[in-house]
Amino acid sequence: MSKVRVRFAPSPTGALHIGGVRTALYNYLFAKKHGGDFLLRIEDTDQTRYVEGAEKYILDALAWCGISPNEGQGFGGEFGPYKQSERKEIYKKYALELVEKKQAYYAFDTPGELDSTRKNHEQSGETFTYGPLNRETLNNSLSLSPEEVQEKLTAGIPYVIRFKIPKDKTLHLQDIIRGNINIESNTLDDKILFKSDGMPTYHLANVVDDYLMQITHVIRGEEWLPSMALHVLLYQAFGFQPPLFAHLPLLLKPEGKGKLSKRDADKHGFPIFPLNWEDKTEGTLAQGFREAGYFPEALLNFLALLSWSDPSGEEIFSLDELAQRFELENVSKSGARFNVEKIHWYNGQYLQKKSSQEILPIFENLLREKNITSNPSKDLKVIESLKERASFVSDILEEGMYFYQSPKTFDTKAAQKVLGEKTPEIVQFYLELFASLQESQFTFEILSEKIKQGITDNQLPMGPSMQTLRLGLVGKMAGPDVALILEILGKEESISRLIFAKQYNLEG
Repeated sequence: MSKVRVRFAPSPTGALHIGGVRTALYNYLFAKKHGGDFLLRIEDTDQTRYVEGAEKYILDALAWCGISPNEGQGFGGEFGPYKQSERKEIYKKYALELVEKKQAYYAFDTPGELDSTRKNHEQSGETFTYGPLNRETLNNSLSLSPEEVQEKLTAGIPYVIRFKIPKDKTLHLQDIIRGNINIESNTLDDKILFKSDGMPTYHLANVVDDYLMQITHVIRGEEWLPSMALHVLLYQAFGFQPPLFAHLPLLLKPEGKGKLSKRDADKHGFPIFPLNWEDKTEGTLAQGFREAGYFPEALLNFLALLSWSDPSGEEIFSLDELAQRFELENVSKSGARFNVEKIHWYNGQYLQKKSSQEILPIFENLLREKNITSNPSKDLKVIESLKERASFVSDILEEGMYFYQSPKTFDTKAAQKVLGEKTPEIVQFYLELFASLQESQFTFEILSEKIKQGITDNQLPMGPSMQTLRLGLVGKMAGPDVALILEILGKEESISRLIFAKQYNLEG
């Protein structure tokens, strides 16, 4: 087999959908697995849908995910330019080549003529298709004389170039994921290859570029499966060897029915784009996975296993491990349901794998957003004490806010359960104990020993004494070992909180 070359070819019409990220990922993994090349091509032939900033967004999103093309737009290479709007003359040459070979033709039908023909078919209960069964009755170079065609071209009459679908032909197609597919050519329409504005359509540009860029495998979304027959016919018309095709299944909404959309993401409270996307037309801001606190490694691991599974049944893979194990043949044909709980689980798994030092910069950014002064030494201890229970770094701060804000009220139910006639004596014991210790003695080990020994020596009830201390420090029955809470808070803050609790009487 020749060297594997694959491409990810998004259109700059808005934010990159998470389904597009999965397509890019599968192309990347396949190229890495086979020692091949992964290209990025920008397909911007439809200028009416072009969105300013979308191309940069695509590049930034791929960079954050860690899916790095080794060739293409923004990366260079010998097969450029890699933006289709910069290749117009190339496409025109190939479109005219098909006209010369009588495998494409000029069509002069006006929008009004086509609309009238369409309405006539609808009145007869038929669906209008511009194709093998009726093209010679329409306003094109197949029904006009050569002289009439030349007259129109000379006069500058607007035209498009349509592909001439072969009549009465059965196409035997092969897809790596879906197997054999048979299509009758008469069911296809003569797609426009070259538009009247001088731009190619997706179909022509796609096939020409894949050929010229020596693409060996086309790995793309299921929505392009209906175009496969046309593309194979185009390859044959040019005399090109078609690449191998693999059409990926849809990403489905969490309920399992229907394609995943932004509306579904908004409804269930999760992102659908890798990075924040500002829609300047609508004046809206859609949160991205990055800004929502997801790790790129967790997102890629989750996306990889949405439609593909490893025979081992394992679920946690680095990007390199995924590349070693990935096989297109193991990709499912069925749509994959976006499982919100599962991606939260993945993020938690990757959070646990990170050191507290790696998490610290993210945590400190969250502190700054809440106007809380960071203290790296303290922050690291907070992270270390709470990260095992978290799926997101924000969970650590949300759960451990009591480390930064002393309680102003106390959980009523907990107070009713914990407090009793011994409470004043218990609180006083702690105040005297902590006052007697040096700041250097406010460590987990020393505090654990002193508290337990003191409770025993003063014949205080162990359970209520420990619970009272926790309630006074935190305001509720939550948090790690109470000695660790004391160490993190420090002597001065711990005493201050107990004095407030004593004045508050722990009852409000």
